[in-house]
Amino acid sequence: MDEFTSRLVKLHHCKSASWKIIYQLLKIDPMLNSISPNYSSVYTPIDFPLNHSKFKTIKEELRSNKIDEQVQQYKYDHIRIISIFDDEYPPLLKEIYEPPWILYTKGDLTLLKNATILAVVGSRESTAYSHQVIQHLFPQLIEKDVVIASGLAKGVDTLAHEGAIKYGGRTIAVIGGGFYHIYPESNKKLACSIMNQHLLISEYPPNTKPARWHFPMRNRIISGISRGTLIIQAKRRRGSLITANFAVQEGREVFAVPGSVLSPHSDGANELIQQGAKLIRNAEDIIEELVY
Repeated sequence: MDEFTSRLVKLHHCKSASWKIIYQLLKIDPMLNSISPNYSSVYTPIDFPLNHSKFKTIKEELRSNKIDEQVQQYKYDHIRIISIFDDEYPPLLKEIYEPPWILYTKGDLTLLKNATILAVVGSRESTAYSHQVIQHLFPQLIEKDVVIASGLAKGVDTLAHEGAIKYGGRTIAVIGGGFYHIYPESNKKLACSIMNQHLLISEYPPNTKPARWHFPMRNRIISGISRGTLIIQAKRRRGSLITANFAVQEGREVFAVPGSVLSPHSDGANELIQQGAKLIRNAEDIIEELVY
């Protein structure tokens, strides 16, 4: 890790350093020299783009050895760090609104270079219909080397990861907390399998406990690394629809599996189809849009 990346990673660990604060710092100080412990800042509160007291708080956080110790531990835990300025950073993800400055990864990074990543999301209260849809769609998708991305949540997310593995494909899980706090706990075994044989991603430092607001933000990464998003069963105004909205904003394909008009589990997916999402009957409906 070069000096600039090291400074960016340390800054990313500071609780006071939001995405916008990091952006402001990079605009005025592209090499982040001002956060070096041996650097005497020449900036005054007038020309510095931050509230001066907030910058002082960040400097105080950086003076602690705690961040250095945490970062040094990552290599022993086989955690790879990718910054937005690195070649390994997924090009599609750079196109989204407020792309993560840093990705923490475990597993096969070559999956991020795959040109055919499909996000698969849906209800956390999956039914037998979700199982049947995955059994129907996944074998042919995987035969075409489509990589399945999802969020490791209960329900459809879990079925998507497990289905990709079951049918001999590859999967990427984007989590809403750090690697040392896998959520939900019921998916720890699945997460271990993914980080060992597939790919696990987080935009949060590994010791970050998941918070409620992390999960909608995580959804922008799931859709951001993918060329299309498939919704399998979703209630109205749920997280999977947030993922679909991110995909629309990013100019990506949105697919939805129709469901019974009598089931609230399909209300969201059916509504997306009304709004213009492509109705999916078989794997070929997706392949013709994603696989060239």
